[in-house]
Amino acid sequence: MDIHEYVSHDAVGLSELIATGKVSSAEVEEVARRALEVANAQVNGLTRPLFPEALAHSGDGPFAGVPFLIKDLGPIAEGVPFSIGCRGIPDIPAHHDTDLMKRFRKAGLATLGQTTAPEMAISFATESVKYGVTRNPWDLSRGAGGSSGGSAALVAAGAVPLAHGGDGAGSLRVPASACGLVGLKPSRGRTTSGPDMGEPMLGMAYEFALTRSVRDCAHLLDAVHGPGVGDKYTAPPPVRSYAEELGADPGRLRVAVTTTAWSGSAVAPEVAGAALAVAAKLEELGHHLAEASPVVDWDEAMEGLSAQLVAVAAPVLLAPRQPPVELLEPLSVLLLDFARRTGSVELLRLLGAQNRVSRSVGAFFTSYDLLVTPTLGQLPLPHGSLVQQETMRGWLDQLFAYGPFTMLFNVTGQPAISLPLGQSASGLPIGVQLVAPYGREDLLFRVASQLEAAMPWNNRWNPLVTRC
Repeated sequence: MDIHEYVSHDAVGLSELIATGKVSSAEVEEVARRALEVANAQVNGLTRPLFPEALAHSGDGPFAGVPFLIKDLGPIAEGVPFSIGCRGIPDIPAHHDTDLMKRFRKAGLATLGQTTAPEMAISFATESVKYGVTRNPWDLSRGAGGSSGGSAALVAAGAVPLAHGGDGAGSLRVPASACGLVGLKPSRGRTTSGPDMGEPMLGMAYEFALTRSVRDCAHLLDAVHGPGVGDKYTAPPPVRSYAEELGADPGRLRVAVTTTAWSGSAVAPEVAGAALAVAAKLEELGHHLAEASPVVDWDEAMEGLSAQLVAVAAPVLLAPRQPPVELLEPLSVLLLDFARRTGSVELLRLLGAQNRVSRSVGAFFTSYDLLVTPTLGQLPLPHGSLVQQETMRGWLDQLFAYGPFTMLFNVTGQPAISLPLGQSASGLPIGVQLVAPYGREDLLFRVASQLEAAMPWNNRWNPLVTRC
């Protein structure tokens, strides 16, 4: 198998080749390692050299032998050091697997390395002092998005077909949009965060993966969804496998579309146009279309999300040894100061805002089956575009001027997926976000597969590893 053949298959395709004996898992891993070395030299998406051996995994899972990467989110996998992109946090080997990592292993995924994240994972630009700038394989002068930017860059470059990531305000969907990938933020409680956390970032963070195809996304969710032992809460189980939803008739849906950012931020015409084109295609496919949007109090949504910032900072503030301030980036210093100043009563007030916003947005989905929005508000940004601010609110305002459509659904818990359905005149990918009612990933997969067939994106993909 050469690199050109390797990148022509998604994860399901590779697993079928391995399962039928047409190629060995060792051969696939050898090609993946070469592809990763080539891609990483261009995009800088790995935190360190590849693991000498793939992490132990099942030989008979649905993705047996398929190359995979995990994000420096940590702790994730036993024995693998993590630092969340921070020089002030020593590389600490994880003491055990998370429940999700156990499921990745059981699915057969062959984890070969760890991917970059911005410090503390609180940026839509994967640019840290520790790791440097992670570049977008579509245009190396632009960012890959964040915070799962290393994973996105290496999947989009063709080095691996899928990679782990997390989403606290759009950190799967934003890099998916910037890099032309599929990025699903599952419903709150759909994937487990055990055993170390009951509700990551106060219920506003979600772990899953970035993929190139909708079918990979569906098959992977089949492999890893469901509660862990002792989970505080979980999403309702699906009626059937998500793979069975691919190509299934979604019926005639009530589809709402909006390209107006709830923050009031400007949306680039090409980005808005891509979302409107997808909405028009859905109407052409027989769905009922209306221009409509949830009623959102943006200040309350920002307050709800601000509670998450306290949870991000808490593990650092509670650690026996504090990181030296001179080894922290200014944004991390700002974050830790914000968390120290937020008392328990104030935190409860912020959580009250989260509840009110969730109720309002939930009510919207009693009238509509699907919401279509842009994923980002702009095309992928040149490196260095997101700059230090004097206050945490100033930082968030800047962040959500770039990506104003994603964070709302971290606050409210609905499943949302970014699909690479648009392209700019300059050739950059444009993601379009679909949002469904709580617990309805099945509906997202029906519509996403319908759009993947009607508006295919594989003919636009030009993997970096085949150009180097």
